[in-house]
Amino acid sequence: MIKQTVGVVGVGLMGHGIALNLARKGWPLGYLDHPGNQPTDDLDALGATRHADRAALARASEVIVLCVTGTPQVEDVLLGEGGVLAALRPGTVVVDCSTAVPASTARVAAAVREAGGRFLDAPMTRTPKEAAEGRLNLLVGAEPDLFEAMHPLLSAFAENIFHAGTEAGAGHTLKLLHNYVSLGSVTLIAEAAACAGKAGIAPEVLVDVLRKGGGHGAALDRLSPYLLAGDSSPMRFSVANARKDLSYYVAMAEGLGAEHAVAAGVLADLDRLVEAGHGADHLPRIVSHFAAKG
Repeated sequence: MIKQTVGVVGVGLMGHGIALNLARKGWPLGYLDHPGNQPTDDLDALGATRHADRAALARASEVIVLCVTGTPQVEDVLLGEGGVLAALRPGTVVVDCSTAVPASTARVAAAVREAGGRFLDAPMTRTPKEAAEGRLNLLVGAEPDLFEAMHPLLSAFAENIFHAGTEAGAGHTLKLLHNYVSLGSVTLIAEAAACAGKAGIAPEVLVDVLRKGGGHGAALDRLSPYLLAGDSSPMRFSVANARKDLSYYVAMAEGLGAEHAVAAGVLADLDRLVEAGHGADHLPRIVSHFAAKG
């Protein structure tokens, strides 16, 4: 198998793990130099090429992987002044691992095709730990032949790869559904934990009861280290990012005419926290912010 040259845009908490696994597994790698990157000494030591701008990265790449914050950043990287599409090589595959609004994804995919490239959305679930281990989950929207062709590359940094659908944006739709359930569950448990504290229920008792009953699941597993020991590191996902993802979900649900009253309530909680200046906090810390209210 010939391994294509891959350019990564967004070597942050998640993107660094993607880039590192690609480089370790023999994919010729380039990455965009950016202040938001994690330290890249390990990538450089593996022979990765640092590109000063997006056009240079595009000219050097057969596959471009995006791992940026959200829809505005995806649109800017691809469509903005000096963006990737202006220098895209014919046949280049753009893989968007970001979390984005599906309607925007459809427009971006059309622009990539018009520029002579191919597009698939492959947003991620799991955490920076699994990203570093090459064990992400990917939710992919792609035509069957492109899905099959890109599977070896995606497998270099993913443990589970789900084909969400054949239309561009199917992966992002499934990601928003996933994140609504995941982040909504964390917010719900955080509210319950804050209420338990006001009612005099010890956190270890609450966690034990939830673990042995209907509250058990990934959300509790990620939140319980903070409830029991004040450790938010197992969920290094910011309140601002959670708020962004929930806003994307609510916009999608509204556009589909789907019920979203519960989602709107979660979003309202996160809106208040961001407005109060807590956007940079790891999400588990919302327990303390809820407890301080009133």
